[in-house]
Amino acid sequence: MIKTLVLGGGCFWGLQDLIRTRDGVISSTVGYSGGKIENPTYENHQGHAEVVEIKYDSEITPFKKLLDFFFQIHDPTTLNRQGNDIGTSYRSVIFYTNETEKKESIEFIDVVNKSKRWENPVVTEVVPLIKFTKAEEYHQDYLVKNPGGYTCHRIRFDSYL
Repeated sequence: MIKTLVLGGGCFWGLQDLIRTRDGVISSTVGYSGGKIENPTYENHQGHAEVVEIKYDSEITPFKKLLDFFFQIHDPTTLNRQGNDIGTSYRSVIFYTNETEKKESIEFIDVVNKSKRWENPVVTEVVPLIKFTKAEEYHQDYLVKNPGGYTCHRIRFDSYL
């Protein structure tokens, strides 16, 4: 079954670059979510997080497996920050589309906290997805187009599962 997941964890370039090649991922699109501006742009997305919309085959890669990878590739304990990127645009956030995703997200955060892999507790927000707005084309697959481009994302840990 094809499903959609929207995640934010710092600059969307690095997230997309690592997530887009995962088993079961059909497509990944960078954009903005979680703010009040009707038509956010890179120059004006106040309140929105930079996010990646992931279309995936849940029979190949279940929701929890994507969450597992998400928590391996960014620091979920820094409030509104990833690496050199600072501000609410770079917050750690899971946008859920139903109560099952909400419950599984909260449970997975508990797994991450109990793992003690991070010195501080997880600050990842779990909020309903209201709207996703696709970012400008030059941001899509940015690190493929610009192989030496900036990223603060890397695989930090093995699976939590």
